[in-house]
Amino acid sequence: MVDVNLWDTPQHALEYLARADAIPHRTEGEAELLDWLPPAPERVLDLGSGDGRLLALVRLARPEADAVALDFSETMLGKLRERFGGDRRVTIVAHDLAQPLPPALGVFDVVVSSFAIHHLPHARKRSLYEEVFRLLRPSGAFLHLEHVASATPAIHARFLGCLGVTPEDEDPSNKLLALETQLGWLRDLGFTDVDCHWKWRELALMVGHRPSS
Repeated sequence: MVDVNLWDTPQHALEYLARADAIPHRTEGEAELLDWLPPAPERVLDLGSGDGRLLALVRLARPEADAVALDFSETMLGKLRERFGGDRRVTIVAHDLAQPLPPALGVFDVVVSSFAIHHLPHARKRSLYEEVFRLLRPSGAFLHLEHVASATPAIHARFLGCLGVTPEDEDPSNKLLALETQLGWLRDLGFTDVDCHWKWRELALMVGHRPSS
């Protein structure tokens, strides 16, 4: 698989933002993710925050939590500063998920991510999940809304059709992986109560927890 990632280009980021609200059923997945937030988290990490859409929802649901928004696109970092610049509870960190997470991030009660990790090579996906496990406090939750692979090319083509995207126009940054493989990785890494709690075609919410002890 060719490791292409166009998200460091402003044009690619802006094209995504222009159509982000039109992704079918996205709000259903986000609502389910919010339903799995712990009742009183102290710290939340958002991996691949984009323009801060998901983190803004998390902040509305848990306004007392401190949050870290992490992204590497200068365009997205600019959008994050616009959205959260006046919020003293949100720290914005420039970081490429292709590289190990900075140790200085600290520990978190919740790690969330929305449609970002599928841009990473598969081996890096797995190592990132391991890093997330280490960053979580006991009983902490990993809530991962993600774009996963379809079982067959025909099913994938139908999904693209739902988005109004032709195979020729599909984002070459996508490195899709089967949901079952990723759930298995989370279990192997030590996460408990791992499951998929929402799915529409290639969009899925994976949830796992770090054991309490």
